Amino acid sequence: MNVFRILGDISHLLAIIILLLKILKSKSCAGISGKSQILFALVFTTRYLDLFTTFISVYNTVMKVIFLICAYITVYMIYVKFRKTFDSENDSFRLEFLLVPVTGLSFLENHSFTPLEILWTFSIYLESVAILPQLFMISKTGEAETITTHYLFFLGLYRALYIANWVWRYYTENFYDQIAVVSGVVQTIFYCDFFYLYVTK
Repeated sequence: MNVFRILGDISHLLAIIILLLKILKSKSCAGISGKSQILFALVFTTRYLDLFTTFISVYNTVMKVIFLICAYITVYMIYVKFRKTFDSENDSFRLEFLLVPVTGLSFLENHSFTPLEILWTFSIYLESVAILPQLFMISKTGEAETITTHYLFFLGLYRALYIANWVWRYYTENFYDQIAVVSGVVQTIFYCDFFYLYVTK
């Protein structure tokens, strides 16, 4: 494992912790897209089904479990515990616009036509667009709390570090996963506009 992947995982975890602490501290889900959080929970669920079939390392297993638990706690906070503070009116992105093409693409373009592989591919494609409801919500309301922008910054940093991870692996291990790399680049592009606003503000 290389330093870019470790830093990427830390940035990803930090983003999720920042979001959870924001919700718990303020007792509010204002400005947070519940739809994006549902998509991320779906991403982790479909990607980490190999927890039941394959052991890679203690680090790998612990991180997967933490991401799954945090994703479902976040969804619970938004839709159950603090649902009265959730801005459902502005969280209006149509999820079928993402889920239908992502599902179709995962059946058409994958490494092997097996249930686990299709679900893993689905998770990779879905993660690349899962942030769109959040970005759509920010563009619709024209505002975002500072803590929400920090969350988005660290998510974007995670993706950028993972691109560095893939470059490193290509040159040191001759490893290249076209599905993961293309999806990661697409996802990072979605964050570029946000990064510009984050830095300038």
